[in-house]
Amino acid sequence: MTHKDLYEQWINRLWAGEPVAAELVAEDFVGHWPGREVHGPAQLQAIIDETHAMLSDLTFEIEVGPLVDGDLVAGRWVGSGTSEQGPMRFTGNDILRVADGRFVEYWTGTSTG
Repeated sequence: MTHKDLYEQWINRLWAGEPVAAELVAEDFVGHWPGREVHGPAQLQAIIDETHAMLSDLTFEIEVGPLVDGDLVAGRWVGSGTSEQGPMRFTGNDILRVADGRFVEYWTGTSTG
């Protein structure tokens, strides 16, 4: 699978709610969110499951990319869903590092609005 394909699986399967973290990220995966780090596929899947529990009808669309440079993949996405307060829209920028066909490191920044 190409790095581009891997990112598309990241958005279109994993963040869509499929339990595929173990297929897409390495055991030593580290995710860097503002204010917290996530380690390994189980913690990543738990974060995604929590997100889906908070927002119904959650969808993501790749807006820019994925852009590939060596072992790095970058993309911008738009997410939308419904919380207890009503509809939400948010955006994010991802940078991921690939090794041996899986993501091993992740940096993200998101904003709502």
